[in-house]
Amino acid sequence: MWIFYLSLTVLLLILTLLPKIQHSHWVFRVPEFGKIQITFLILFTIGLGFTIHSSEKFWYYQCLLFVMFIHHSATLVKYTPLYPVKKYSRKHHSSEKLHFISANVYQFNKDYDRFIQLVKEYQPEMFLTMESNGDWEQALKTLEKNYPYQHKVTLENTYGMHFYSKIKIESSHTHYFVADDIPSIEAHLKTKDGFSFVFFGVHPPPPSPTEEKTSKERDGDLLSTAKKVTEIKKPVIVVGDFNNVAWSKSSILFRKTSHLIDPRIGRSFVSTFHAKYRLLRFPIDLMFHSEDIFIENLKTLDNFGSDHLPVYCEFFIDHEQEKKQEERIDYATQEEKAEAKEMIEEGKKEDGQRDAIVTED
Repeated sequence: MWIFYLSLTVLLLILTLLPKIQHSHWVFRVPEFGKIQITFLILFTIGLGFTIHSSEKFWYYQCLLFVMFIHHSATLVKYTPLYPVKKYSRKHHSSEKLHFISANVYQFNKDYDRFIQLVKEYQPEMFLTMESNGDWEQALKTLEKNYPYQHKVTLENTYGMHFYSKIKIESSHTHYFVADDIPSIEAHLKTKDGFSFVFFGVHPPPPSPTEEKTSKERDGDLLSTAKKVTEIKKPVIVVGDFNNVAWSKSSILFRKTSHLIDPRIGRSFVSTFHAKYRLLRFPIDLMFHSEDIFIENLKTLDNFGSDHLPVYCEFFIDHEQEKKQEERIDYATQEEKAEAKEMIEEGKKEDGQRDAIVTED
């Protein structure tokens, strides 16, 4: 048991230190995803230590574990209700309450009806699908009567993306920031009560042993979106499968360079992947918003057969209260701006070598 305790301690130390090494290879980036699980495992190992025979070095290992626990907890507590963030309610000059669903549907998921019923149940003003291919587009046609405004990017490479809206889309664009097979959607909308805003849908590739070997394309794509957001003078929401966690360096750099707010801070993790394994679930479907957008509810919905849980959000727009949220915005330093620019260039140079058509194994 002592050997098991020591092995766990060493493993947890390695998983804690790897993300500190600023290298883009997936080996260094993947441990960032498991910070929640690592923290609970550290707590378990501390408890385990007290149940076994100690050696003269026992307290050194326990202190090391405790320091790691504090290190991870100091980050994670920001994404819980324990972290103080002021909440705001709608005023008479605010927009009507708006709702959206964002879902990575999993290209090979054939439970189309379960997702369609989910949309019908919650009746959001807009919804975004990722990994939606031609089959998904055909299945979703049944919703087009209620969602007459659409922007479709139909791909068979697991990076297709579809946006449906009841709100008028005044203009929309497909961006290919770092690769010609990784799209992002930019949709400019205007509500019936006269509020304009921009909805960005993103889905960059993940660093993993089975997909991209590095995080260069992911980080370059996200930071390109951040750069684009700063050029927009309207309320902005950026939503999607970021294949990243909110506390990673590139996510923080995204938040700082885009001047957007992370609504998870002071709220909850909103973990989405993997939908089937609760104990191995990571919060990688993220959203960020500008200071004139106020989030009332952000949560996951029921599994509909995908490997991701869908994200549901309620929000309103208020230009008169926006200054109240300005304190939640962090701004990038000149050094961080230069780093973001370099990461964008590295992302464009990276060759993902993805197949145009991906089939299920």
